[in-house]
Amino acid sequence: MMKVIELKRTVTDSNDRDAAQLRANLKRRGIFLLNLMSAPGSGKTTLLSRTIRDLAEKVNIGVMEADIASSVDAAKIHALGAESIQMHTDGMCHVDAGMTRAGIDALAALRSEIVFLENIGNLICPAEFDTGAHKNVMILSLPEGDDKPLKYPLMFQKSDALLITKMDAAPYFDFDLDAAVRRVKALNPSIRIFPVSAKTGLGMDAWESWLLAQWEEWKHA
Repeated sequence: MMKVIELKRTVTDSNDRDAAQLRANLKRRGIFLLNLMSAPGSGKTTLLSRTIRDLAEKVNIGVMEADIASSVDAAKIHALGAESIQMHTDGMCHVDAGMTRAGIDALAALRSEIVFLENIGNLICPAEFDTGAHKNVMILSLPEGDDKPLKYPLMFQKSDALLITKMDAAPYFDFDLDAAVRRVKALNPSIRIFPVSAKTGLGMDAWESWLLAQWEEWKHA
């Protein structure tokens, strides 16, 4: 008798169990974890840097930078005085729960109350793996175009919040904000959408207020 083994299902089921265990462990340790996903060049590190500076007196933020190679982004975060580590995936295009656990253990998170996992720059693979995060946040930048929800629906469906970045460059790109919002909401009606510019500060207060509110709600749940 011929047998067919669904390898992807086996891998994701195992990862889902690991992710649930990691979430419970993070709750006991008082660490609120957010998984930040986007395409390369969308402005993840710039957005995180601005968020860290703005909230420096309200909460301690740590960052796990995941990349195939280099430590450029972790160095930028560290220069702000925040806890940071660089995670190299050796060519893998996503971060799973086991990798996240290793990153948390390396970070030690002795001081961090909120930790961001800056996932691999990719609109496909990262959305398929539960990292153990309490919230998933996605970035879409204006230069990428307003049609990305049509092309890469899963990441929009999996995210709790969407940051539409580089709004200061709106005059230079043919990006239909209303169309983008409609397309995203059709995929995920409950998602929160924040048009922002980390460069000018536009919309950052709304995003940061949401972030702090989610953290407070999680702490008291």
